[in-house]
Amino acid sequence: MTGGASFIGSHLVDELVRLGADVTVVDNLSSGKLENLRFSRDKIRLIQLDLEYSNLRKLLPAFRGNSVVFHLAATHGGRGYIDRHPADVCSNFSIDHHVLEASCNAGVEKVVFASSACVYPPRLQAQTGSDCLLREEDSDLADLEHQFSADLEYGWAKLMGEMQLRAFIKQYGLRGCSLRFVTAYGPRENESHAVAALIYKAFQRANPYVIWGTGDQDRDFTYVSDIVKGSVAAAERIEDGTALNLGTGKRYRLIEVANRIFQLLNWRPKNVIFDTTMPTGVASRALDIHRARRLLNWEPETSLDDGLARTIQWYAETHSYEGRVNNLLLTERS
Repeated sequence: MTGGASFIGSHLVDELVRLGADVTVVDNLSSGKLENLRFSRDKIRLIQLDLEYSNLRKLLPAFRGNSVVFHLAATHGGRGYIDRHPADVCSNFSIDHHVLEASCNAGVEKVVFASSACVYPPRLQAQTGSDCLLREEDSDLADLEHQFSADLEYGWAKLMGEMQLRAFIKQYGLRGCSLRFVTAYGPRENESHAVAALIYKAFQRANPYVIWGTGDQDRDFTYVSDIVKGSVAAAERIEDGTALNLGTGKRYRLIEVANRIFQLLNWRPKNVIFDTTMPTGVASRALDIHRARRLLNWEPETSLDDGLARTIQWYAETHSYEGRVNNLLLTERS
């Protein structure tokens, strides 16, 4: 697995180990943490390697002997990061190509690519309160003759990662699929992402409490264990390059999520400020998950309230109260 020390990656590692898999993790630890692997560290092979700058000769030993590659490594972060680091996230073009090339040359059977809902056209997500559920057909790489659009450079890089996977399937017979994640959250997530940022500010008792945007922008919040189960099911069942949404099909406004966090922490700020100068992304985003239900027999199991409670419990157990907010954590990856 690439990016196995990351937020989602480390949870996937834990699940694969639990299932009895022989797991190799390739990670340069630029944003992933060894601490994330503490439950599985003595049961896996860990190789610290930079996928962007390493050549094929260095990569092949790490990929040989593996039948499936879960490719989660990427230059990424929350909206503040991808908005302010457009050139950096374009490095994903080369990272993805190196992983696919090494997989082919090492005899890997299948690549499961971690994509993103950012591959979808922003015009479909421009209206707050929309009831549009994004379908895989809205960015259909099986038909390269129609026009595409994506959310910022990060979205284009993920869309091209999917396209590269399909190209390797066509030309070299590699097998695999792409999974489009949306607003994942849970333990081990860093504060540059939406839910972790909201929890962090509430945990530090920020007053005024700042929410980026108007607070009316909504998202489909997906708990990490549901993403992990969907990823494992996809590895077992899909191999023709098909893209699948992994979400909940439900949308919640950011201010709603903040209020649920306040309630769970039994604390509420005296003053909430909405900062519309900060990057917020599209107005409304939620995924249609009928394809995953049909092909994977998969269903998200964790409600937003349960997921928030688990995430807050983890955060409180692993972080210290400082009584202040470090804004750098909200815009950078580590």
